Amino acid sequence: MTDTALIEAARTSKAWPFEEARKLLKRYPDGRRPDGNPVVFETGYGPSGLPHIGTFQEVLRTTFVRRAFEALTGGAPTRLIAFSDDMDGLRKVPDNIPHAGLLADNLGKPLSRIPDPFDAGYDSFAAHNNAMLRRFLDRFGFDYEFISSSDMYNSGAFDNALRQVLRCNQGILDIMRPTLREERRKTYSPILPVSPSTGRVLQVPVEVVDAEAGLIRFTDEDGRQVEQSALGGRSKLQWKVDWAMRWYALGVDYEMCGKDLTDSVTQSGRIVQLLGGRKPEGLIYELFLDAHGEKISKSKGNGLTIEEWLTYGSEESLGFYIFPNPKSAKSLHAGVIPRAVDDYWQFRAALGEQPVDKQLGNPVWHLLGVTDPARAGAGDGLPVTYALLLNLVGVLGAGATREQVWSYLANYVDDADPAKHPALDKLVGTALAYNRDFVAPGLMRAKPADNEAAALRALDAQLSVLEPNSSAEDLQTMVYEIGKREEFGFANLRDWFQALYRTLLGSDQGPRMGSFIALYGIANTRRLIAEALER
Repeated sequence: MTDTALIEAARTSKAWPFEEARKLLKRYPDGRRPDGNPVVFETGYGPSGLPHIGTFQEVLRTTFVRRAFEALTGGAPTRLIAFSDDMDGLRKVPDNIPHAGLLADNLGKPLSRIPDPFDAGYDSFAAHNNAMLRRFLDRFGFDYEFISSSDMYNSGAFDNALRQVLRCNQGILDIMRPTLREERRKTYSPILPVSPSTGRVLQVPVEVVDAEAGLIRFTDEDGRQVEQSALGGRSKLQWKVDWAMRWYALGVDYEMCGKDLTDSVTQSGRIVQLLGGRKPEGLIYELFLDAHGEKISKSKGNGLTIEEWLTYGSEESLGFYIFPNPKSAKSLHAGVIPRAVDDYWQFRAALGEQPVDKQLGNPVWHLLGVTDPARAGAGDGLPVTYALLLNLVGVLGAGATREQVWSYLANYVDDADPAKHPALDKLVGTALAYNRDFVAPGLMRAKPADNEAAALRALDAQLSVLEPNSSAEDLQTMVYEIGKREEFGFANLRDWFQALYRTLLGSDQGPRMGSFIALYGIANTRRLIAEALER
């Protein structure tokens, strides 16, 4: 693929990352910032709870747009900032954190100044959660710069921007007060001082004494009038003002957010313009929902963690699931993982055969972040689907081992050696875990109805005369033919296959039975049939 062909395809691609990237091209028609600096993409993270997939997806989706912009511009320089709001005061104790009493004793203090409740050796609660986020972002191979809010405030890196906020204090109040309840208007201040007596971030009225010197005046928790600097980590800003100040200080060109921040985007956009900056381009995406249709919350811990997904699936499948339709809500629970794994490999196998315009609409192109299909592993796939692998593990039972699974894969996969098929070997491990935790505990194989039993006997009879190495296609044709026979009374082939899944596999859904029989073995399949007929 030539650069010219790629750029031409990118200019008309309807894939959402390219639609977003074209917003930036309108901002910078030649693809470059006038000051010569890289175009800045940013994502934000609130480390008040454990990182979850909702956190990860924002970095991933922003990276999709970043890579699309680079393709669109022929390689314009960019940078991605992963920003942690760890200067925020802890407002409530998360439900899923140990040593709740420790956190309760430190309510109101910046997250970076609260001891680590996990006893994991980190300097603070925020440092622990920041490390968890960075560990996964590194594992996935993101190219990013991590910036801590506390580091920026404490080091003075935000001081010039803070002075500008102090200069614009009244204008910011004029923007924010109409959006607040009457009672809140009386106490609202863009600047939140850190109490010199308690270390808490205070929500109190603040008077700007000297904007150039950074001096403010407020009433401390003990009732004393305090005059102190707002600089050097002795204050922080209200969330919407803080967001705008960050855009101004860091020169952010692109940042997306969830729909729950729609109003914040509007107000922060007005504030950054007041400061003399420019509102970044961005996308407002729908939120993830849990298995019950409720919004995922860090404090409730009701969503899948990153590690949970990786226990049962792969990094690639997680990215694949996140890619489509960011403006549509997605359910996020363990039940979506198997389909995501198989869909990823199906799209990956198709990539090498697609023309360039179709490649740019293929999620795998964006996931791998490449412009050359050969580098993307174009055309490669798995010799066994994850669904089929799960069915195999399911019939082997909760005590199945990796070695046992590979012994069956030898019936179906050329060179069935884990070292030669590392991606498949990884999925063997996740399939064993998925079966152990979600399938085996509730597995119940149904007793066949009379007509189903008769069809199973016919299937067993035909299997008994086949060669052990019969092909999956021949086996599939044989199963089809049995399901079509009028004497068994199936209204359609779907009813026959569902009977096979329920009685042999204990599931309402299943694989191509020819593939399963070839993988599991004819003799073993006949044993499954015998067990079903004995129920």
